[in-house]
Amino acid sequence: MNSEKAKKILKAFLYPHIAIMIVLFIVSIVLLILSFLIFDTASVGAIISYVVSAYTLTVWCFRIPEIITAVKKFKENNRFISRWQSDERFRINVSLFSTFALNIVFAVFQLVLGIDHGSFWYYSLAAYYACLACLRISLFKYTGSRLAGEDMRTELIKYRICGWVFLFMNLAITLIIFFMIYFGRTFVHHEITTIAIAAYTFIAVPLAIVNAVRYKKYNSPVYSAARAISLAAAAVSILTLESTMLTTFGGEDLTAEGRRLMLALTGAAVSAFIIGMAIYIIYTSTKKLRQLKGNINNG
Repeated sequence: MNSEKAKKILKAFLYPHIAIMIVLFIVSIVLLILSFLIFDTASVGAIISYVVSAYTLTVWCFRIPEIITAVKKFKENNRFISRWQSDERFRINVSLFSTFALNIVFAVFQLVLGIDHGSFWYYSLAAYYACLACLRISLFKYTGSRLAGEDMRTELIKYRICGWVFLFMNLAITLIIFFMIYFGRTFVHHEITTIAIAAYTFIAVPLAIVNAVRYKKYNSPVYSAARAISLAAAAVSILTLESTMLTTFGGEDLTAEGRRLMLALTGAAVSAFIIGMAIYIIYTSTKKLRQLKGNINNG
């Protein structure tokens, strides 16, 4: 009997009710934030937060098989997820519209800051996000009504426009880099926000690269343009992350000259990458448009 009671207690300890697990998850996050911001490293509050977090992680790990099964069932019964997995055009449309909305919010926010502070720094950021928004809504208008490769001439024209906008967008990026290096203007965030930016960048960059390779098989200039925009945004996010990390964690370990040198090198690489991508897009799209025109004339 004692053995059975011990097993029940152990099971209840390692497999608590899902409601308790959710509460533990929220509590552990709050305690960890408090330990980072308020508690000392060796304080009682910090130790309690570590213990609660460790226990929370343990019980969630024990439930991983159940979570995987539940997620599979949810995916099978959810129409949106099923369509997301099977319909490439749907994924492109959702991605373009959601990122367009996000870019508009950022552009307006930076513009308001620019007007309020009278700073070209914020105007440059607003111009950058506005360029991304214009490109994405232009592609969304096409993918929302037509299939990939349905009108190759229109797709190539939009693809070439994307290249020209990249060149213009590079001016805004150059201004941002100039303000970073010459005036020492950088992105200043809290440590937790900086970690979140890092996590986003480490996900966005490889995802943009994988998608750029994956969607080559569709032979659609519009799809290629959408992925080129993601690559450009990912490249700039690397520059933003570096600036934020240097400001937040650099401290006195790195001199002002050292920070400027690192930002200058990364900024030059990002700018060269975007210019190179723009030239490639303009060249290939113009070449294919001429070939298409020649085929029509010969036909």
